[in-house]
Amino acid sequence: MVRSTVERLDPRLVHRTVERLGQRIRARFPERGLNTVAAELAAIAADVCDSGPGRHRRLKAVAWFTRLVGAVILVATAALLVVTVRDAVLHGPDQSFEWVPLVESLINDLVFAGIALFFLVALPERIARRELLGTLHRLRSLAHIVDMHQLTKDPERLRPDFVKTSVSVDPGLDRDDLEHYLDYCSELLSLIGKVAAVCAEESEDSLVLDTISTIETMTTGMAGKIWQKISLLPD
Repeated sequence: MVRSTVERLDPRLVHRTVERLGQRIRARFPERGLNTVAAELAAIAADVCDSGPGRHRRLKAVAWFTRLVGAVILVATAALLVVTVRDAVLHGPDQSFEWVPLVESLINDLVFAGIALFFLVALPERIARRELLGTLHRLRSLAHIVDMHQLTKDPERLRPDFVKTSVSVDPGLDRDDLEHYLDYCSELLSLIGKVAAVCAEESEDSLVLDTISTIETMTTGMAGKIWQKISLLPD
């Protein structure tokens, strides 16, 4: 069943939102490294948007290939069993204990055929999981980079009674610019979570879904710390 547009995230709209945020950051902070982070997030969102149809085609082709190979294995195993049982019945050993090696050989053949079929059935899912986990790893790393950018942007430094030390870091931002900077960091973290959620639209893999949930929880916590800083900005 195809879900309506209100039940799923549109990767194109998410990508467009990321690009728009990058333009806003460049317009206000053209010299800041936050532009690089926004550009990298836009590149990841574009990859997620563009790779979806291609991934489906590749996985569909792999699924058909695995079905074909699986059918060949089933036919070959069935034929081998029929031939082996027929020869055993017609020309088998006379003593019952002499059937033990034959039975063991049949069991081994069935086990190996089952292992091969299991591997083939799981192959498309494993390929999709590897691709999605690679993208999610990039998003998780990017979230930590955003957190590093806001780490030294302490609103306490704008207080008139703040006493600097020899190692104090000057953010180089006034009160309004610092508020905008922290707000942009919060938006970047939110969009990192949205790009990660797009990866879950076509996946039901438990490991992928757990990783996405972890990223969303992490970005929400980071954004919460940023809004605490914004609330402490002097009037």
